[in-house]
Amino acid sequence: QVQLVESGGGLVQAGGSLRLSCAASGTIFGINTMGWYRQAPGKQRELVATITILGRTNYADSVKGRFTISRDNAKKMVSLQMNSLKPEDTAVYYCYVFYRSEEYWGQGTQVTVSS
Repeated sequence: QVQLVESGGGLVQAGGSLRLSCAASGTIFGINTMGWYRQAPGKQRELVATITILGRTNYADSVKGRFTISRDNAKKMVSLQMNSLKPEDTAVYYCYVFYRSEEYWGQGTQVTVSS
């Protein structure tokens, strides 16, 4: 079983930056994929970015060049540095882990970008 705890959300003005972090705990030996999804009001949950254990990254087109995902395998943590934030980035951001054919989700952290 994997537990995920997120931190770092909040309110920021357009053009600002935020950093999200997620720590995984449990009996874990090598998490294949870690990442972030988001869900805005009235919309479906969507991919933001993922990173594999080998460091291969994948980003949504809407965040390329603005967001950077990273992970610390030893600490079982994944982070998302978000720069040049836009009002359309406002959403609940969820940490995601794919481990031994199971998906795990964090509780979500709110990111609000004011115009």
